[in-house]
Amino acid sequence: MAEISAGRSRGRRTSIAWWRDERTRGIIWQIVVVAVLCLGVWFIIANMVDNLRRLGIPLGFDFLNAPAGFAISFSIIPTDLNSSIGRVILAGMINTLLASAICIALATILGVIVGICRLSKNYLISRLATAYVETLRNIPLLVQLLFWYVAILQLFPNVRQAINVFDLMFMSNRGVNIPRPIPEEDFGIVLVALAVGIALAIGIASWAHRRQMATGQQFPKGRVGLGLIVGLPLIASLALGNPVSWQVPELTGFNFQGGLVLQPELTALVLGMTAYTASFIAEIVRGGILAVSHGQTEAAYALGLKPGTTLRLVIIPQSLRIIVPPMTSQYLNIVKNTTLAGAIAYPDLFSIVGTSLNQTGRPVENIAIMMVFFLVISILISLFMNWYNRRIALVER
Repeated sequence: MAEISAGRSRGRRTSIAWWRDERTRGIIWQIVVVAVLCLGVWFIIANMVDNLRRLGIPLGFDFLNAPAGFAISFSIIPTDLNSSIGRVILAGMINTLLASAICIALATILGVIVGICRLSKNYLISRLATAYVETLRNIPLLVQLLFWYVAILQLFPNVRQAINVFDLMFMSNRGVNIPRPIPEEDFGIVLVALAVGIALAIGIASWAHRRQMATGQQFPKGRVGLGLIVGLPLIASLALGNPVSWQVPELTGFNFQGGLVLQPELTALVLGMTAYTASFIAEIVRGGILAVSHGQTEAAYALGLKPGTTLRLVIIPQSLRIIVPPMTSQYLNIVKNTTLAGAIAYPDLFSIVGTSLNQTGRPVENIAIMMVFFLVISILISLFMNWYNRRIALVER
């Protein structure tokens, strides 16, 4: 009888109509939603192509090989009026990445320091940190960029009266001119020594971590790693007779020739974005530290650990699990906020693409290049931070 009842139950389940089956309805609705989205995208693209054809505007990326016809004030790679539009746009991408990388590093350091200072028992230090956070995070970033740009330009004299530092550094309202390193033939060996030093430092850090987890004994991996990274290239350079020559800037006419130029636009952008983002990072760090149970601190003190050691080895490692996810958003904001750099004449990707759009009359392609660039960089940052977040997550034993 039980077998007959089970057979009847299976028969009833298989005889349910498809429009009454919840799983089937879910699949159908998903197909419908995807189809509607595809139709919407197709309609937008078809309408765009039709309008461009009607206006006589070609669609393609062949314009990237045409001469740009405009120069940019700052570029890591050499560019001039005869450079192709693609090369100038590449220079803008590198400029954006340079400013973003510098701001991420400096904002992280400054934000961690200010966040810890906010929790200081010293009344003056904690109040100064609070004033910093509450002031800078409530002033728009664009206003701060303009302030730093005007302040820096007014701070230094003109080129003819540039501040001379040992005939090596010259500071004026056109930037800071410093010597340019020129690698010679054997400089590759120094780079190999640097790579070996970095690899050894990573290996020692990994070994020290496993050793500490197994025995509880600490190893000065930071000092040893820094010594390897700095010492090995230095030894290789001295052994090869310093395979780097220096090009010192010289005043020629109305400007300096040779050397490297740290432009006031880049300096103002880095100062403004670093100070602004650090105020948000400070609050993230403060919240992460406060989220760690106070019993952890008391247990560390009971073991005889000093306050600095407790913060570095007990509090910060645990608070990182809370700090890292919102820090990812701040890093993404730094990259996206570089689009404001055009307001202070820094040639980032956004301003260069805008000039290219006016020169070529290709709005779709230029905007697509910019969107893809920011999308790829943001996804790479998110992937790295998510990987790091999984790495520091708690693992049950």
